[in-house]
Amino acid sequence: MKPLQDIIVVDFSQFLSGPSAGLRLADMGAQVIKIERTGVGDICRQLYVSNVMIEGESTIFHAINRNKQSYAADLKKAEDLEKVKKIIAKADVLMHNFRPGVMERLGLDYETVKAINPQIVYAEVSGYGNEGPWKDLPGQDLLLQAVSGLSWLSSNRSDNPTPMGVAVVDILAGTHIAQGILAALFSRTITNEGSLVQVSMLESILDFQFEVLTCFYNDGRELPVRSEINNGHAYLSAPYGIYKTADGYLALAMGNITQLATLLECEPLKQFTNTAEWFVKRDEIKTILAAHLLARNTDGWLAVLEPADIWCAKVLDYDLLVQENGYQMLNMELIVKTSNGLSITTTRCPIRIDGEIFTSNIGAPLLGEHNELIDEQFGLTKQPISSYES
Repeated sequence: MKPLQDIIVVDFSQFLSGPSAGLRLADMGAQVIKIERTGVGDICRQLYVSNVMIEGESTIFHAINRNKQSYAADLKKAEDLEKVKKIIAKADVLMHNFRPGVMERLGLDYETVKAINPQIVYAEVSGYGNEGPWKDLPGQDLLLQAVSGLSWLSSNRSDNPTPMGVAVVDILAGTHIAQGILAALFSRTITNEGSLVQVSMLESILDFQFEVLTCFYNDGRELPVRSEINNGHAYLSAPYGIYKTADGYLALAMGNITQLATLLECEPLKQFTNTAEWFVKRDEIKTILAAHLLARNTDGWLAVLEPADIWCAKVLDYDLLVQENGYQMLNMELIVKTSNGLSITTTRCPIRIDGEIFTSNIGAPLLGEHNELIDEQFGLTKQPISSYES
C-alpha cells in the first residue's frame, strides 16, 4: 500500500509549480484530480519546452501530469461549480497556483472552502505572496530567477546574469508546497482540522540561496563576486569549478591546493600554501589549473585524483550518462502509456520507502477523460446537489 492511498487531491494548478507537487503526491498513492477548463485545459498542454510534441501536446505536460485524472469544468457555470464543490467536500487537499484574487472571484477561496470541508488542507502557490507591491506580477520561473539574485551566481564574472537551464523555481516551489501539504495532513491526524498552506515562488528561491544569502547578510552586505574563470560557486575558494581537459571536462569540488599541486605535478600551484590565498587568489589559482589540466585526458586525471579521495568527477552529457552503470542501476526511466496506447519514457519518482520504488504506468490524462468516472465516484449524476456534506 502506498503511503497516500485514499488521499484525494483536487488540483486547480497549471504549468509547473503546482503540478509538480501533484505529481509527487500521485506517485505516493494520492488520487489527484486535475480540474481543467472545458475545451482548453491546463495551459501547460501547449507549453512547449522543445519542438517535440506527444499526441499534439507538450512533453512537459505528459511528464508532469502522469498518473493523474482530468475533470473538465467551466467554473463560471453554476452547475459545474456546484459539482466541483461536491468533490471538494470529500477531498483531503485542494491546491491551486492562481494569482491572488482568482479563487476569491470563483467563490473557492480558503474561507469558503473551509466552510464546505473543515478538514481540508488548502494549499496555494503564488509568485510573490499575497501582499505587497509584487503580488499581482506573473510568477514565471525566469522572472523569479531574475529578481531573486540567482542569475548573478552562475557563469563567470564578465558574463551577463545567467539563468539556470531548468525551471528550478517552479520545481522548488512545488517541492515546498508538497512538504507543507504532507505536514498539514499529519497535523490533521492530531487536530482533526485542516490547514491553509502557502508558498510563494520568491520565498522558495530565496530559501534555495540560504547558503549565499547568509554570507551576504553577515558580511556587511557585500555582494558575492563570481570567479572570472571556471566559476562554480559565489563564494567557495579554488579549485571549485569545471575544467577543460584534453578530451572533455573535469569537475573539481573543494580541495587542498597544496595536495593538488603535488598530485597533479603542477609546480606553479605549490606557491599557494596559505588557505586564505585560495579564496583571495582563486582566479589566479584557477587560471594555472585550467592550463595544466589541458595536458591530459579526463580519465587520466581521475586515475590520479580519485585514489587520493579528491572530490572530482567527469562531466557527462545525457548520452554519456545513460551508458554509465551507476545510472542504469537506478532504473530511473519510467515508461507510461497514454489513453491512446502510446508509450512515453520519462523519469520515475526518486523517493524510496522501505526499499520500495513508487511507480505507475499511467500516462497524463486527456482533457476531461475522467469526468464520467469522477461523477460516479462522488455521486454527481444521481441527484441535484443541495449540500456539501462529505
